[in-house]
Amino acid sequence: MPSPFEYAPAPESRAVVDIKPSYGLFINGEFVDGHGASFKTISPATEEVLAEIAEADEADVDAAVRAARTAYDKVWSRLPGRERAKYLYRIARIIQERSRELAVLESLDNGKPIKESRDVDVPIVAAHFFYYAGWADKLEYAGHGADPRALGVAAQVIPWNFPLLMLAWKIAPALACGNTVVLKPAETTPLTALLFAEICQQADLPPGVVNIVTGAGGTGQALVGHPGVDKVAFTGSTAVGKAIARSVAGTSKRVTLELGGKAANIVFDDAPIDQAVEGIVDGIFFNQGHVCCAGSRLLVQESIAEDLLERLKARMSTLRMGDPLDKNTDIGAINSGEQLKRIRELSEVGDAEGAERWEVACELPTKGFWFPPTLFTGVSQAHRIAREEIFGPVLSVLTFRTPAEALEKANNTPYGLSAGVWTEKGSLILKMASSLRAGVVWANTFNKFDPTSPFGGYKESGYGREGGRHGLEAYLK
Repeated sequence: MPSPFEYAPAPESRAVVDIKPSYGLFINGEFVDGHGASFKTISPATEEVLAEIAEADEADVDAAVRAARTAYDKVWSRLPGRERAKYLYRIARIIQERSRELAVLESLDNGKPIKESRDVDVPIVAAHFFYYAGWADKLEYAGHGADPRALGVAAQVIPWNFPLLMLAWKIAPALACGNTVVLKPAETTPLTALLFAEICQQADLPPGVVNIVTGAGGTGQALVGHPGVDKVAFTGSTAVGKAIARSVAGTSKRVTLELGGKAANIVFDDAPIDQAVEGIVDGIFFNQGHVCCAGSRLLVQESIAEDLLERLKARMSTLRMGDPLDKNTDIGAINSGEQLKRIRELSEVGDAEGAERWEVACELPTKGFWFPPTLFTGVSQAHRIAREEIFGPVLSVLTFRTPAEALEKANNTPYGLSAGVWTEKGSLILKMASSLRAGVVWANTFNKFDPTSPFGGYKESGYGREGGRHGLEAYLK
């Protein structure tokens, strides 16, 4: 069905962001040169080089950990909770004041649509700092003991899909509990973490409380394996999470891992179908499907499958793909050429295994990394596209007849991060939620996040919780 009108371009201005030609490491409150080989960060939408980034070697990581230890011993652990809270509140307010700058930089470096970084990511980032600022002087009431104490130095490694949001999930509770931090952002998306370092300076955060070291896998390995680290927090792939778990085994380091997922989004025959369609689209195409808790497996009851798929395809056809800085854009760029290659390979596997591919007919930009919103029907549980995390805008559709069959198929996965249930029966929602092996279950919605709610998984989706008062436990003795 043709659109009744066309959208005029509505680009957000890049002028609000001052991207420096090169960036150093942020150690002990100052930007310093790295000793490793530098690398470039590019815009995935255009392949334009945005900046030259310093790579931290083992000596740089050691300097950052020592700075964090000194700050912990001499300053941060000695401050009363109410004083730590003031810094967190100040950071939260500066994030709000610089929200437009942060949103534009996130979309440039990551490829996600500006309306997502502006309306979802940055507001939740500020909310996390506000929320944990409120806990800083109330830790004894959080249910983690009468005299909770900080662990010490936290090593935090975050992914490229939500660079600033994952930073907030890690840093805010760590600082509220009295820990200091050494954080390594993803190699492809370091810029908002480096801007956050400037925010720490602007907030007069004591030197060494937050340190940011950029680099690739070697930098992360050096940080996680450093003997001066008391706590490791990682969000990323299951394969890397397993390697981290092996590397810290036998040490006294505390670990939390938030890893991959292959979430089931289950739609029963009494669900409000149009509402469910919106939830399905949000569940798998939000952030180009670069979401660990994405609803990448759609389980739909047989009696409504044909109707739902017809409406879903019609809705997918209205999604607008293009410039991430255009406020009309729904689907931005894939984050990297490497990730695009994986999405293409697994989609071709789906074709080879006999699933039927349907993708939105659209003209892809000639530069950058792009993949159209896609769904596969005729999928069985044996198909790789139903078992492996694609981490892209690709939906696998399976059908079921009974709630028991839906549960069996939903739980037939090595992952256990999230799930969705769509039905008008409250009793069925409660039954499914209690039986699904998933850390988060959404009912008649999907991808809703709040700093007061814990988030985390089971099985190969990791262990530990982030968010809410549960998120404090990982940073307290």
